[in-house]
Amino acid sequence: MHKIEGEIGGRKLIIETGKVAKKSSGAVWIQYGENIVLVTAVLSTNLREEISFVPLTVDYREKAYAAGKIPGGFFKREGKPSEEEILSCRLIDRSIRPLFPKNFKNETQIIASVLSAGEINQSCILGIIGASVALCLSDKMMEKLIGAVRVARVGEEFIMNPTDKQLETSDLNLVIAGNKEGITMVEGEVKEVEESVVLKALKKGYEEIKKMIELEEKFILSAKVPKEITSLYKIDEELKKEVDSFLTPEIEKIQADWSKEEKDEHVEATREKLLQKFLPLYAEKEGDILTCLEELKKKKMREMIIRKGKRWDGRGLDDVRKITCEVGILPRVHGSSLFSRGDTQSLVVLTLGTSTDEQIIDGLQTEDVTKRFMFHYNFPPFSTGEAYRMGPPGRREIGHGFLAERALAATLPDENTFPYTIRLVSDILESNGSSSMASACGGSLALMDGGVPISKAVAGLSIGLVKENGESFLLTDIQGMEDYLGDMDFKIAGTESAVTALQLDIKTDKIDFETLEEALKKAKSARKIILQKMAQVINEPRKTLPTYAPRIATINIPLDKISDVIGPGGRVIKKLTKETGAKIDIDDVEGKVIVSSMSEESTNIAVNKIKDIIREFKVGEAFRGTVKRVTNFGAFVEISPGKEGLVHISKLSDRYVKNASDVVSIGDEILVEIIGIDELGRLSLGKKKS
Repeated sequence: MHKIEGEIGGRKLIIETGKVAKKSSGAVWIQYGENIVLVTAVLSTNLREEISFVPLTVDYREKAYAAGKIPGGFFKREGKPSEEEILSCRLIDRSIRPLFPKNFKNETQIIASVLSAGEINQSCILGIIGASVALCLSDKMMEKLIGAVRVARVGEEFIMNPTDKQLETSDLNLVIAGNKEGITMVEGEVKEVEESVVLKALKKGYEEIKKMIELEEKFILSAKVPKEITSLYKIDEELKKEVDSFLTPEIEKIQADWSKEEKDEHVEATREKLLQKFLPLYAEKEGDILTCLEELKKKKMREMIIRKGKRWDGRGLDDVRKITCEVGILPRVHGSSLFSRGDTQSLVVLTLGTSTDEQIIDGLQTEDVTKRFMFHYNFPPFSTGEAYRMGPPGRREIGHGFLAERALAATLPDENTFPYTIRLVSDILESNGSSSMASACGGSLALMDGGVPISKAVAGLSIGLVKENGESFLLTDIQGMEDYLGDMDFKIAGTESAVTALQLDIKTDKIDFETLEEALKKAKSARKIILQKMAQVINEPRKTLPTYAPRIATINIPLDKISDVIGPGGRVIKKLTKETGAKIDIDDVEGKVIVSSMSEESTNIAVNKIKDIIREFKVGEAFRGTVKRVTNFGAFVEISPGKEGLVHISKLSDRYVKNASDVVSIGDEILVEIIGIDELGRLSLGKKKS
């Protein structure tokens, strides 16, 4: 058993190994405040020769007991991972994947289990740190360590690993991972913050990461855990030599001034020739043969960028692909857009609902949280010209949808201004890079088409990178091939003047701050071009809501008036609903009444009736009321929904009345005046002459 302690972000970080999960290749018990996460790494000894990627699986699981909770639902146990858990899996995966050496093909699984949760937002940070250390304890190949930190900004102060409460008032929430040389991963949202502030936050976070790595290095050095030695997979030298000899002249035929289609057709024809020639000789080595093709294609793509300043589709390094936009293309929905950029196309549809449509999130937080804005992303197989079985949303779909959601969230109106639940769905109809950013652009258009009063339009794109021989070449608005064969995918979304969301993934060892700064500048310039194209179609939210959207009104009422609106046994609210056709929801904590209907007239009638119920009555006011009950001592008259007063028999007429029923009957409408209000609020009425 080995343990080390250090201070990170003003709090104690404790890392232990050798105490639990000793059958795993590497296990780390990591504690930060009241947060404890167990991270295990298991590396299989079997090589998966048939695959062309690192076979890494990351699972992150939150135990309900970690927060002293029993899971909701019928089975009362943890089930499939929540969206929050999936997003945490992605953060860990994207942070540690660059650590793996090329040709690493051993099945590897990381499991991060949240055992104690004080501050909910800290657990995935501990998962990233723990995964790095567990891998380093497991295998000699994993020599580089990474650190991670969450950065917030409250006022002008940057806070490392903020509490949940601090995050509520922060205008910046970034998760940053990095090694000793530089940053390797970024994910986060900002509330319209300028690029210079984002860069400053990255630098502040990286300073903390370096301290963290020093602590990890001391831990690894002193732990003295025997490590496995994983052998890397290598393509047979003779095979590679033969294949490269055949491929090189074919790939060299590709000219920089060819169109993308011409290049793709030539590569596909070369692929067919390659397989026809070598598969009969090396039937079991198809993966290796195609890997050689990909490597030469990658070399050619990068060569054109470095020597000619030309990309695979003929664009210059700073050129944005062709953009087309449409809105209002679906007549029955609440808002819609079709956003196309190059060969990437997103159909985004808006649906507006009431507060009852909010998503309830049952996580580790002490109270259930509701969510009024949702962005869902779908990636059907036809979008890439493929055919395979469709299933539920995967990690990619959830991650891309969440990034687009973050990009737009800062521009949405608050609940008091716009009391709607908002759902956007992006269906990717074509995909060739940056479909999540196309979704953000399309989402902004759909919101404006649906009359949602967003503060500003949002656009997003991805900046790529090619690094060769110490030189860096940034690529604006990358397509799929440049993501796959390039060194960086830096997605940046924002308004014309500021950033709202960003996500950085790299395939190289690090990214320096000069490159990040230049990427942010290029993204801002390109964003303005995209926003101009969008503005040509729609440049501000429509002034009216769409025909089929519900009409919602919110009324704040005194808490002591809620019972008046509900009535005994719910009679008043049921009657209001029946008479107006409106749906009425009451928040008895905040004293808020939400009225919704498909008809604006119905909503307004219900609102006015509620206002009548909660109004303060005064002596001398006159009303035309309805007789509800007749007794031997007078008649009870309803002067507003749920509000009755007694007209004593002596006040029913200016002459003597023996029986009240001689003067009025149930259902009669009579003009009455308030002549008295007692200490309990009961009304005394008198019949008033017309």
